[in-house]
Amino acid sequence: MTSTIEAPAPAAGRVKLGLSNRLLARPEIGALVAAVIIFIFFLSLAPSFRSAESFFTVLYQSSVIGIVACGVGLLMIGGEFDLSAGVIVYTAGLFNSMFCWYFGVNLWIGAFLSLAFCLLIGFLNGYLVMRTGIPSFLITLGTFFVLQGANLGVTKLVTKTVSSLDVSNIDGYDSLGKVFSSSFKVGSVTVWTSVIWWILFVALATWALQRTRVGNWIFAVGGNPDSARAVGVPVLRTKIGLFMTVSFLGWFVGMHQLYRFNTLQAGGGVGNEFLYIIAAVVGGTLLTGGFGNSIGVAIGAFIFGMTSLGIIYAGWDPNWFKAFLGVMLLLAVLVNLYVKRMSTMRKVG
Repeated sequence: MTSTIEAPAPAAGRVKLGLSNRLLARPEIGALVAAVIIFIFFLSLAPSFRSAESFFTVLYQSSVIGIVACGVGLLMIGGEFDLSAGVIVYTAGLFNSMFCWYFGVNLWIGAFLSLAFCLLIGFLNGYLVMRTGIPSFLITLGTFFVLQGANLGVTKLVTKTVSSLDVSNIDGYDSLGKVFSSSFKVGSVTVWTSVIWWILFVALATWALQRTRVGNWIFAVGGNPDSARAVGVPVLRTKIGLFMTVSFLGWFVGMHQLYRFNTLQAGGGVGNEFLYIIAAVVGGTLLTGGFGNSIGVAIGAFIFGMTSLGIIYAGWDPNWFKAFLGVMLLLAVLVNLYVKRMSTMRKVG
């Protein structure tokens, strides 16, 4: 009698434990908890942070980082890095601006040529990594310096300054602005379309990772390229495609920056590559590849937006922001290792 009454309790405990383990094994859970804590923290300390206008400003700040971070996260899941991702944003905008100004052509032509150039850079990054066996860290570090130097050198050669010229009077400016840098009002709140684009890119990346064969390939090449190749996964095409995805999203943000501000500084973008990587790692992506998702990367970018503006709203010295990023990165690495271990234990179990 006693045994029949007590038997279900351990079973229920095992079910609850299983559900708990499955929840903890989600890559984005650590980032989600951190985002909630940081959000409540700034709500309590910064009164100006509580307004709808401030929230959508945070979303905008997050989207500018989050769009490229989405591609960087996919690439990191695939087991590679791209240190040229920050500079290529400004390469895209500068190419579009100076080409059209110098040759006097429609900005749409420059935008498409800029896209082709950025995709070529992504292709070369991926091709060199796969064909030479040199780590992507070194290949893209070289690309970073080449692009940084070219941005400064070519801009100064064409414009005689270190910034591009105003493109607002060139044909195509208004229509391109509507695509890449428009905004609309919801009550008293300004919503930038970059936020909408960010959500769409994250949704598309999430669908691709979870519902398509390409998503399986990305996880496979990030986890074990040799095993993936042995079962027929096109490792070369997959990794080159991931590098080109980062370049495409970098081009997209470059277009947004150009058509919002009309001009660009040739030295811009340096250091942003680390923000993309931090957003991915904080969002649960492992540095070793094969683990993570796009929702977690989006949450990581949102944490960046909250912190960068929350510190200002709270009236603190913004120089503390980078110290916070360092702490967040270290904590994220520890949390990600724990989550990965939990995931491995669940699979073994």
